[in-house]
Amino acid sequence: MSHPAGYDPDAYRRVFEHTFTYLAGFRRNTHRYADRVALRCPETGRSWTYAELGSTVDTLAAGLAAVGVRPGDLVVYQLYNGPEFAFLYLATQACGAVGSPINFRLAGGETAYVLDDSRPKVYIHDTALTPVARQALELARHRPDVVATVGGHGVPGALSFEDLLEAGRGGVPPRPEEWIYAETTRMYTSGTTGMPKGVPLNSMAEVLSAHDVIMHFPLTPEDRTLNMTPWFHRGGLYSGGPNPVFYVGAEAVPMRQFDADLCLDHVERFGLTFLIGAPVTLGRLADAQLRRSRDLSTLRGIVTMGAPLEREACLRYQEVLTPRIFNGYGTTEAFWNTFLRPADLPGHAGSAGRACTDDDVAVVKVFQDRLARPDEQAAKDGSEVGEVIVRSPKSGNTYFNQPGEQEARFHDGWLYIGDLATWDEREYVTIVGRKDDMIISGGENVHPAQVEEILNQHPAVTDAAVVGVPDAQWGQLVVAYVIARDSGLTAEECDKHCRDHPMLAGYKRPRAYRFVDALPLTATGKKIHYQVREQAAADAGAGLLERV
Repeated sequence: MSHPAGYDPDAYRRVFEHTFTYLAGFRRNTHRYADRVALRCPETGRSWTYAELGSTVDTLAAGLAAVGVRPGDLVVYQLYNGPEFAFLYLATQACGAVGSPINFRLAGGETAYVLDDSRPKVYIHDTALTPVARQALELARHRPDVVATVGGHGVPGALSFEDLLEAGRGGVPPRPEEWIYAETTRMYTSGTTGMPKGVPLNSMAEVLSAHDVIMHFPLTPEDRTLNMTPWFHRGGLYSGGPNPVFYVGAEAVPMRQFDADLCLDHVERFGLTFLIGAPVTLGRLADAQLRRSRDLSTLRGIVTMGAPLEREACLRYQEVLTPRIFNGYGTTEAFWNTFLRPADLPGHAGSAGRACTDDDVAVVKVFQDRLARPDEQAAKDGSEVGEVIVRSPKSGNTYFNQPGEQEARFHDGWLYIGDLATWDEREYVTIVGRKDDMIISGGENVHPAQVEEILNQHPAVTDAAVVGVPDAQWGQLVVAYVIARDSGLTAEECDKHCRDHPMLAGYKRPRAYRFVDALPLTATGKKIHYQVREQAAADAGAGLLERV
């Protein structure tokens, strides 16, 4: 390719690769919007302007460097939505480290797994999670050099978050070389075995994720957002959470844990313009608004994600909450990849929308012996079921320490998500299920295989099959079908076993049981989950499940 005289492509590349990072975008706002509020904490009443946020981030970055964090080191933080989470998201990038927010609902053994997998330099946790953190540190083979807490003192010997800030006060903020391809954040998602797996994201993915939200809402510097989803999720951190908000110059209002009434009160009190959360949270918002009406006129939209937006529910939300309802669909690996806009409703309610601006999305055929090529597509007739695949510049495109998973999911730049769907002639995608029978309960992924393995460790259990059934509160209720060795085994005993197990988070435990003599199996002995799921739905309707 010819270039005009004097054009230096290498010079352009060097400027681009070391200037247009996510952190550079945030730093522009610390002086461009210096006096604008960036972050507001409803619990304490404290707010931070962009200038103040930039100063706090520099202090924390200097504090992290003072306790030994160097460029490339990993900082794991297990926190609720709040100011400290936002500070760490930015400060880890500011000192050249990799920030890794992890699920605050993990059990101690699961947290230990993440610590051993990622081997962080620093582990920071909320003091409300002290029992989990203590067990994780006891079980993990890797011991982080620094353990710190938010909200007071917890694990013996741990620093407080204030100690980290104090270590950086008066110090020179680190200014490591920035590079758009350097890893900045490592998100942990669940693998097919149920154990979390790391998805490395670089600064380019950070920037393009922010751009995606800014384009699709659209999000402006005048907006105030509250993401009801935990920020450790990609949909929490990146969909109207700190990532796009701090990049565009808007205001983030965190909520430590979701409360429908409090959330609506915040809309009225702070003039929030966008709420973001799973469809199940919208149902609770609608119920709360009908119980006690608030002025929601400042809302420019509510964005749902994580599950299909059913037609009747959508109509209800439009009537009770706001006419401007959006629905995004995606994964931890590649963020959201399709988007349903208010203009698509109510006619396409129930679908996941069409491909996002920068993404390629296809529904391909499902073969028993191999993955389909991207051009082997299911018919665009709204009927033939295939697998969703996506190609996105926002994608992590790899897994940390998981070559087998990586080989199974990433092919020639495409991510094979594992979701089953149909699409129509206008390429509206409708999700119909999961290839691996994953359950989504309360917005969290629950893998049957992990729960089954733990139930089978009970000495009175011969075998178990775990499925999800529709539930008004949780989206799906985790249900276990159990073959018992001992006829005296009860649902309460099984529940206690799950509650006490260090490798099972509380949200993953079954909430209902049925004891059976046999489970449906294939000729090779594999459980036929869809048959168990159909039976569970029928049993739920007949009142035959034992709730715990």
